[in-house]
Amino acid sequence: MRRFVLATAMVGMAFGSEAADLSDLPVLRGSLPPSGLTIQKANWEGWYVGGQGSYSAMEADFGKSVPLLGQLNPSQAILPQPSSQFLIQTTKTTQGPGFGGFVGRNWQWDDIVVGLEANYNYFNSLSTWTTGYNTRITVDPVWQVNPPNVSTTYTVTSTGRAAVQLHDAIQLRARTGFAVGNFLPYVFGAAVLGRVDVSRTVLSTVTQRADTTVGGIVTRGPTVDIPAWTQFLFDQKTNQLVAGWSGGLGFEYCVWGGLFMRAEWDYTKFLAVKNTELVVNNLRFGLGYKF
Repeated sequence: MRRFVLATAMVGMAFGSEAADLSDLPVLRGSLPPSGLTIQKANWEGWYVGGQGSYSAMEADFGKSVPLLGQLNPSQAILPQPSSQFLIQTTKTTQGPGFGGFVGRNWQWDDIVVGLEANYNYFNSLSTWTTGYNTRITVDPVWQVNPPNVSTTYTVTSTGRAAVQLHDAIQLRARTGFAVGNFLPYVFGAAVLGRVDVSRTVLSTVTQRADTTVGGIVTRGPTVDIPAWTQFLFDQKTNQLVAGWSGGLGFEYCVWGGLFMRAEWDYTKFLAVKNTELVVNNLRFGLGYKF
């Protein structure tokens, strides 16, 4: 019995000491120090660098590419006549993966973050092409001299092909974001410089047919090729630099210390090269480190 009373007294003394210590906690005194029990926020100020993978969808508009090349065909001068448009699939799309890197500098005021960034992307397989054709028929052009009762018909058949490949692009970005804890959602605009290959060809062949009319009856003559009037036009630009613009949005998340990951989307439009226009949608995922 004496041992039980002694043990109980010792437990009571220990609990009393614990209770006295707990009274010193700020939350029990009704106040918190400025740094007490706060959520840590990432510091986005400074230089950063990183790498990224991407998946891109490119749309190429060939609507003016092959038809305008066809107008350079010498047969236009030989056989002057309004030409119908090439029957061509004007818009083609392609998709493919890519990779790249980025480097930039952030400035932060409270929760507002602004920055400048250079962002490079290499596209592995963004290329596409299209074909089309055009037929013109001219009867008795002004320079044609026919025998009596004979008319001459010339037929020009042109087949065109256009192709484009986007190799890589660099963006010079200005961006702004709003820091929320370890998250940094942001939007950006950029000037873009891309490197492309563009080619277009037109093969034109000319045939002649002499028809004879006697007593109101038309006798069609044989169709004969005119090899001397066959023309092949080839126009190409390789590693051509082309300017453009881009806009997009994304977010970064601070994983630990200066290590962060990002995900973003952007829309990029390039100026026309050889009358071929390009639009690219990019989806990127990256990993970076802020110093």
